[in-house]
Amino acid sequence: MEHCAKKPKLDNASIKEGEAEILVDNTNVFYNPVQEFNRDLSAAVLSTYIANINKQAAKIPQKEDGITILEALSATGLRSIRYAKEIPGIKHIIANDISAKAVESIKNNIQHNGVENLVKPSHEDATLLMYQSRKNKFDAIDLDPYGCPTTFLDGAVQCVSDGGLLMITATDMAVLVGNSPETCYLKYGAIPLRSKACHELALRILLQTIASHAGRYGRYIIPMLSISADFYIRVFVKVFSSQTKCKENATKIGMLYQCTGCESINTQPLCYKKPTGGYKLTSLPYVDQLCKICHHKQHEGGPIWLSRLHDQHFVSDLLCNLDNMKLGTLKRIEGVLNVIHEELDVPLYYAFDRLMSIVRCVTPSMLTFRSALLNAGYHVSYSHACKTSIKTDAPNEVIWDIVRAWEKNNPVKREKLSNDSAAIKILDTPMATNVSFDIHPLANPVSRQNKLMRFQQNPTINWGPGTRSKTRVDLENGVEISKKIKNQNKNSKRNKSHITKDTNEIKPSENN
Repeated sequence: MEHCAKKPKLDNASIKEGEAEILVDNTNVFYNPVQEFNRDLSAAVLSTYIANINKQAAKIPQKEDGITILEALSATGLRSIRYAKEIPGIKHIIANDISAKAVESIKNNIQHNGVENLVKPSHEDATLLMYQSRKNKFDAIDLDPYGCPTTFLDGAVQCVSDGGLLMITATDMAVLVGNSPETCYLKYGAIPLRSKACHELALRILLQTIASHAGRYGRYIIPMLSISADFYIRVFVKVFSSQTKCKENATKIGMLYQCTGCESINTQPLCYKKPTGGYKLTSLPYVDQLCKICHHKQHEGGPIWLSRLHDQHFVSDLLCNLDNMKLGTLKRIEGVLNVIHEELDVPLYYAFDRLMSIVRCVTPSMLTFRSALLNAGYHVSYSHACKTSIKTDAPNEVIWDIVRAWEKNNPVKREKLSNDSAAIKILDTPMATNVSFDIHPLANPVSRQNKLMRFQQNPTINWGPGTRSKTRVDLENGVEISKKIKNQNKNSKRNKSHITKDTNEIKPSENN
């Protein structure tokens, strides 16, 4: 087993990433080497986006002098500098940060890399800057905050050009995956459920939030690529203007239902589009109070994005464009994109080992379970977000019939199952599907056959989002001392004003 690499020390040195080199001072700069995959992928997406614009130039008049980019939360300026040095077709980039120390670092790094002609530093509140740019819009906006991005979305959807690209990261995964549903509702306007498909669910919560913000201004989104990786999610969406298209959000956003026993998932859009035009409300109840599979109660979550996560034509272009780029995480990007290219366009997925765990049965091989779905006449794929995922268009009843068929060949000890358990309800239900476990020729996907790096590996020991910058900025009162610093040695300070046990000396109080 390979050991994870140690995190590099960043004391008064320079860091080389891609074509950029940044000067690092550990006292005032936030740099996370684990995010190289994020930055590499963003550079590849932006390069492909510009290349596609140039292809359309013959049909639709385009800007001949290049596109404009805003990196609203720039920190060191690394990302902006990489864009400037690695991607042709850029007019100028604004590298903004609210921290004066960060802006000083950005200025030094711009000069060090010789990109003064393309990258301009900016010391401003990101939201205010975006509101001020609603007339002179940016063609691409990069938002990579520490935590939740929703406070920046209202400004972002207004100051991106028509057909422009939003690149948005969220790192508050504990909130998005259901550890604190009330907090997720406050931040994203949606209730998450504790599900094995939590990482894709996080993507769909973020996309519906972006779509809702855009819709308020007569704009709609088209997701180009949606990624769950490491400790964050990252989405790339195009934004267009059309009041008519905005109304389609009601058919692309909907509710999620999950059984508390067998964990079966159902989704329902908020509205349906009539064949003759117009929209109609969905009929309730969409699911019964008790699950049809195991008769347990169900939880409701959402709203979430139910439409496509990716534009497969764009993903194809992106894969082709990788040959023209020198990226440190190229192998991983290639592997992840190939899995995405194979993904079915259906909401969410099951973890097949969890399906077998619910009925306390031994787990078949992935090829065996996938073959059973294919032999039954349905489609199946992996999700890039989970290496044990089953993403399929088969109904829940068919999925559980396959589980029942496998259990017949590998019987469980039913005396160990309680009579009211989901497992007993599932296993005692008669099968309605003809199940075959013969290996299907399409069960082994091409990405697996080619032994690509399809799923994440821990890049370093103790890897993660890193720590928030120590310096916070209060717009009204200047620099705000962090709570952590203010509370340093608070216990020892308090003890000095109370009884000292060893000497029995008492400090006189105001009441004495």
